[in-house]
Amino acid sequence: MNNKTATHKSKIGGQALYEGVMMRGPSNEAIAVRKKDGSIFTEVKKLPENKWYQKTLFVRGVFNFILQMKNGYKYLMKSMEVSGFLDEEETDKKNKSKDDNVLEVDTETPEVENPEVIETSQAETPEPQPTPPKQKSKAGDTLIGVLGMIGGVALAIGLFMYLPTLIFTLFKQLFEVDISAYRSLIEGVIRIMLFVLYMWGISFMKEIRVTYEYHGAEHKTIAAYEAGEKLDPENIQNIIKYKRFHPRCGTSFIFLVLAISILIYSVLPINSERIAEYFGVTEMLANLIRTGFKLLLMPFMVGITYEVIKLAGRYDRNIIMRIISAPGLALQRLTTKEPNEKQLQVAVTAMIPVIPEDKSDDKW
Repeated sequence: MNNKTATHKSKIGGQALYEGVMMRGPSNEAIAVRKKDGSIFTEVKKLPENKWYQKTLFVRGVFNFILQMKNGYKYLMKSMEVSGFLDEEETDKKNKSKDDNVLEVDTETPEVENPEVIETSQAETPEPQPTPPKQKSKAGDTLIGVLGMIGGVALAIGLFMYLPTLIFTLFKQLFEVDISAYRSLIEGVIRIMLFVLYMWGISFMKEIRVTYEYHGAEHKTIAAYEAGEKLDPENIQNIIKYKRFHPRCGTSFIFLVLAISILIYSVLPINSERIAEYFGVTEMLANLIRTGFKLLLMPFMVGITYEVIKLAGRYDRNIIMRIISAPGLALQRLTTKEPNEKQLQVAVTAMIPVIPEDKSDDKW
């Protein structure tokens, strides 16, 4: 797969959606979603001016990450609605409900001597009235969305923050010598292993696999644009040849956060044994307190990682940056899949509206 060397380092980024792609440029944000009828739905939004905290070194990473999470969830739900996925879910639920409530009845018509004398009363069998359409509650949808995000964050904290600590607590009992000095390193390795297993496991879900394919389409489109290729959704042959891996990917970002956390936690004297001794609590409670301390440090690590990712994207030919980017790029073999031509068409459709007329506005 022979890629042309990038002639322009773009700061345009994106996110894979269900049957779609979101692209975010210097001044515009756009989504493109493939609908059930085969057409492509597009929506373009003008972005507000960045605030000071979105431009300040080491601070911008935290706020931009939170903003991306918020908008990403919003656009993901939008793509599920536009693509018809939510309609399919609702239909499946209704069909299941009908199946669960089916009663076996005798359908044979009873024999009568004179069927013509059977009388029916219109008053007893009124005509069914049409059911009024169900009104969507915007406040209810918002609440469900907020609860969903809270649940997702809680799951991530439990799975990637507390579970490694719990596993280490059980693991160290297998050794006669004290291995507490290596707690941060071992927990970090466990955390990375859990992350990789999680990404690999969900890749077998049909919906996630489709999203991973659009993730690959997003990367190929950005790589083609940076190499100076012409973008045309009706002719995407010049985009197919590009790799589906990119150093500025969110997968690389998360991996770097995990890797940097190992380094930071290793030099900080935060271990469950000291916490248990200092506060006079059980080791289980000390683990929870330690998880809380790590959460407080998370914005600091996100801020550092954001700057590292920006450097990796700008100096991707530098040997040090290539070494730093290598694990994240390798992990993208799990989180991206080769897209088909229709998926590339969607990615290009989302990309075109966010490209500024003046390329100087899009320097990385």
